[in-house]
Amino acid sequence: MNRGGALPISVNRVTKTYGRFHALDSVDLEVRSGEFLTLLGPSGSGKTTLLMVLAGFNRPDSGSVRFGDREVVRLAPHKRDVGMVFQSYALFPHMDVAGNIGFPLRLRGVSRGDIARRVEQALETVKLGGYGGRRIEQLSGGQRQRVALARAIVYEPRILLMDEPLSALDKQLREHMQVELRQLHETLGMTTVYVTHDQREALTMSDRIAVIDKGRIMQLDTPRRIYERPSCRFVAEFVGESAFLPVKVSQGIVTLDGVPLKLGDGAEAADGAMFLMVRPEKLRILPDGQQSGPDVNVLAGRVARFIYQGESFVLDVELASGAAVSVRGMTSSAAMATLPQTGEPVRLGLDRSDAFLVPLEEKPA
Repeated sequence: MNRGGALPISVNRVTKTYGRFHALDSVDLEVRSGEFLTLLGPSGSGKTTLLMVLAGFNRPDSGSVRFGDREVVRLAPHKRDVGMVFQSYALFPHMDVAGNIGFPLRLRGVSRGDIARRVEQALETVKLGGYGGRRIEQLSGGQRQRVALARAIVYEPRILLMDEPLSALDKQLREHMQVELRQLHETLGMTTVYVTHDQREALTMSDRIAVIDKGRIMQLDTPRRIYERPSCRFVAEFVGESAFLPVKVSQGIVTLDGVPLKLGDGAEAADGAMFLMVRPEKLRILPDGQQSGPDVNVLAGRVARFIYQGESFVLDVELASGAAVSVRGMTSSAAMATLPQTGEPVRLGLDRSDAFLVPLEEKPA
């Protein structure tokens, strides 16, 4: 398949309303050529509406959408040169696999011989070589997803749009397909915009993630920065598990329950409501009598609950202030033998490099 024609996407001040509801609120977005960008957000956040605007199925009330140098906001979907994979796959049950994949080529007047060649090439690309004669009802969920993907790429579009294509698959197959889709993207090189509400899926697959809430992009960044350096409490809560402990900021000094905090490089303590973001996997249990060290924050509390999760465990801890945090660890024999029991006191260590503050809210990106 051709990988030389990827296009950048530019969205400028796009607004879409339904009555008083703002599905998209003056959205700006730049997608780089050949990038895999994920639109991530809860139900009703506007992520699918934005994807449908890119595809041409929804026309915005105002704003601009450009593919490369071409304004496309008024173009019909079939004139935009985009491949689309729907959540339901939208396959034709009366056609076999080859018929489904070749359908976009027939609409474009491609010759029968060229269709056969390109269909087989697309099938090989998605690892379904030899499946052209199968009926749709003979395929598993994962195979149907691959057929839908093959149909989207068979005419070599320069942009690929995907609307939660893995949501109907079971957990194990979904995780397998995440890796395969990412590898396929690297092979094809198409600019890809992917919609999901699954934060782990977004972290696994994306070059960058746009976190959307109430029709606005709250943060656009790499998966690592989205997870480790969220711009506001909404992003921190939506992507991963966190506890949020209110801190006081006075003359540049940040304190938690009266104790100065040791913050990581780049941590900013601004005026207003600020919170220490505590991820469960960033905390560790300090053995009795162990000194914390100069770059470790210590949180003292009491074990409220132990949760066994197979390869890992969670300790819910109530701090002296009454706030609650969780600690996640691996269930090795050594770790399990030294865990404090429910009701016992415990000291938790949080490295300076993992101590990050987030504001209650922040303006959209």
